Amino acid sequence: MRTRLDWWRLQARDLLELVLVPGLAAVLPWPLCFKLFQRLVRWDWFYREAATAALHQACERGWVSADASSRREWGRARRLVTMIDHADFYLARSRSRRWMRRHLKVQGAWPEAGRAGVLCTFHWGAGMWALRHAAANGMQAHMLVASLQGAHFAGRPIMHAYAKARTAQIARELHGPTIDTAASLRPVLDALAEQRQIMAVVDVPADAVDGSLEVQLLGARASVPKGLLRLAVQKKLPLTLFITGIDLKTGERFLHFKPMGVPTDLQALSQEVFAWLDGYIREQPPAWHFWSEAPRFFRG
Repeated sequence: MRTRLDWWRLQARDLLELVLVPGLAAVLPWPLCFKLFQRLVRWDWFYREAATAALHQACERGWVSADASSRREWGRARRLVTMIDHADFYLARSRSRRWMRRHLKVQGAWPEAGRAGVLCTFHWGAGMWALRHAAANGMQAHMLVASLQGAHFAGRPIMHAYAKARTAQIARELHGPTIDTAASLRPVLDALAEQRQIMAVVDVPADAVDGSLEVQLLGARASVPKGLLRLAVQKKLPLTLFITGIDLKTGERFLHFKPMGVPTDLQALSQEVFAWLDGYIREQPPAWHFWSEAPRFFRG
């Protein structure tokens, strides 16, 4: 049973991990801030619960060598990705497009503006700057977001306030309201009818959505959501994949694209979408935010 002291310790941790430390990015030059982050993540206290669970799952599935040095470096990289992802919220609130042009390397392009479509990304790397880049290149996208009333916010007012502020920032970056995935499908259909785009992070545990299908991911069977991909097939909508990564040696970001055209087969589309994610996870395993949730993805 959690005591009052435990509650205050949890609030202090949330304040430090979600606000005070990543918030340094708003006041320090990014190269200096990044070097500071590299030092801070040597302390395994940061993001301990999620990072420990992620390391355990990656080890269980053979993605981390058994030696202590490899495990230590993997854990540091996982914590660094998390810290930068949170820092990007504060950077987005305090930096201009000029900063983005200096620190974001782009390979590929967004689809044609003024046409309905589906834009899909993943919980890999840090995606905030892709949103600003999308708006700067004519996208009129609405991001699908999970409800902010989840039970995991209970007793964590700082985390809840941070989540609401981050969701509001997504809307500011895209110049349009987000769409709650738990609500009606009507806002999605209305946006598409107005020749806007629907944007979503599609690698979420299948138990968090109504419908799923099976794909191969990291050499195993995984259950993934099918709703948005099915909509693209049914409505004959062009689909574009994008992903925003981090160079963990320099702190710079990169944005890559993969146009999928107008898909016609749901199963083939789903496998190709997650095969793209598979390649990035294999290239930089600690950058995947959902290692700690692996049992909710993989079967067997």
